[in-house]
Amino acid sequence: MKEVKLESKLFVYENLEELPSDVSDLMEKAMLARTRAYAPYSNFQVGAALLLDNGEVVTGNNQENASYPSGLCAERTAIYYAGAQYPDAKIVCMTISATAINAPTSKPIPPCGACRQAMVEYEIKQDEPIEIYFMGEMGAVAKSDSVLNLLPYVFDKSVLF
Repeated sequence: MKEVKLESKLFVYENLEELPSDVSDLMEKAMLARTRAYAPYSNFQVGAALLLDNGEVVTGNNQENASYPSGLCAERTAIYYAGAQYPDAKIVCMTISATAINAPTSKPIPPCGACRQAMVEYEIKQDEPIEIYFMGEMGAVAKSDSVLNLLPYVFDKSVLF
């Protein structure tokens, strides 16, 4: 037996003002998308914004359903829309903002496991990393240079027979 050590590296900005201006602008779009989330059951709103290599910006937010598994997270809403509307475009950067309606969040909230899996599929497909910035409603912003950094032991097409 041998031990395998996996590591992830994040960069943390104290607030939006520390971000590069283009990333700050993209995060503002994620924050606006968050306010339009349909979250009557969890009261947890998430917004995402993607910058594509063709210059297009795609946003998404979580959409809940009384049949809980039928809802969809903001990250997947945005990624699947981008894939459907701009199938040849690459995702350069993704920003995510999340908060509870009755309890504002001030720490970075990363994407869930299902979203990471969907995101890594696109990163592998485009053969280029996707920068990801995530935050709560306010406060610090975390940055990952790629989805693989957030999901280092990935399930992908190479394991399918």
